[in-house]
Amino acid sequence: MLTMKDIAAQVGVSVSSVSLVLNDRDAGRVNRDVASRIRELADTFGYVPNQLARSLKSKQTQTIGLVSDRVATVPFSSAMLAGAQEAAWRSGYVLMLVDTGGNEEMQTTAVQSLLQRNVDGLIVAATYHRTVEAPKVPSSTPVVLLDGRPDTGPADGGAASGGAGPDAAPTDFVVPDEERGAYDAVTHLVQAGHRRIGFCTVRAYPIADALRTRGYRRALADAGLPADPALMVTAEDAATACAIAPAHALLDRPAGERPTAVFCFGDQIAMGFYQVARSLGLTVPTDLSIVGFDNQEFVAEALDPGLTTVQLPHRAMGEWAVERILRRIDGSPATGDAPVGHRMHCPIVVRSSVAPPRDPP
Repeated sequence: MLTMKDIAAQVGVSVSSVSLVLNDRDAGRVNRDVASRIRELADTFGYVPNQLARSLKSKQTQTIGLVSDRVATVPFSSAMLAGAQEAAWRSGYVLMLVDTGGNEEMQTTAVQSLLQRNVDGLIVAATYHRTVEAPKVPSSTPVVLLDGRPDTGPADGGAASGGAGPDAAPTDFVVPDEERGAYDAVTHLVQAGHRRIGFCTVRAYPIADALRTRGYRRALADAGLPADPALMVTAEDAATACAIAPAHALLDRPAGERPTAVFCFGDQIAMGFYQVARSLGLTVPTDLSIVGFDNQEFVAEALDPGLTTVQLPHRAMGEWAVERILRRIDGSPATGDAPVGHRMHCPIVVRSSVAPPRDPP
């Protein structure tokens, strides 16, 4: 690797002169012709600054560690990594990733491995909105939870609790605003003229279940509509196969008892409702309007008609996590030293699965 010492020897100047030129501090201090030769030589041989030497001086490695459970291997949530990496790169940082594959016992080892490499900050990413144990790190290492909240933190947004112990780093976190996303989805159906709006939630994701159910109920209440328990069903998991039985329970009814629209916990649940509706001779959206949640690219766009759904803001969340880490590193967080929990807006993505009810009330 070409070093400043090599360049100095070839040009016949001191290492300090080379340093001034390559750091753009040579004006009035190094002869212009000499500076031009130094830059030309550096460009020709691809001079790269010694990051290790720089980090010894600055006490920073320009590296952010990221530990994920399965984010790197699940296409649905990999946009979080893309957003984090892009934000890090824009600021001259490198993202160092360790994916544990869902093995919780690996997390401590992964965190220790990253700390041994002197990362400037640490992000812990989850594949879905859940509580996450804040890692034990020095107080000088900022930590952000991505798509997770501290297990000692508040129930929903606002100020977050700190990390593990009095000397732990403050633990910021970013999660999707799932209650508002559900509210907007149901409001979209209300604005289309629907009054009998069903809801299929999922038992396996308790935080998302609670927030999306709250958004559904609040949207109905604001529209002056009752939340009818007969129009609410539950799937055991978010897979399409798990939606078939609850979809039959909700849709296989006489026309006057059947909902004219359904809000589904996720896009794969919505796919199950498409299948059951078709088997019962119902057409989407003429006989049944459907709205999903997540905006899974290979589901929502592949359905016919295309599924109106709510976007999980994974990329924006990844960017926020890195930007928050960088503010902590710079010592200038927006709200002082208190850790912060941020709820990221979930926009609705309108396609073709919603229409006014065939027989308006």
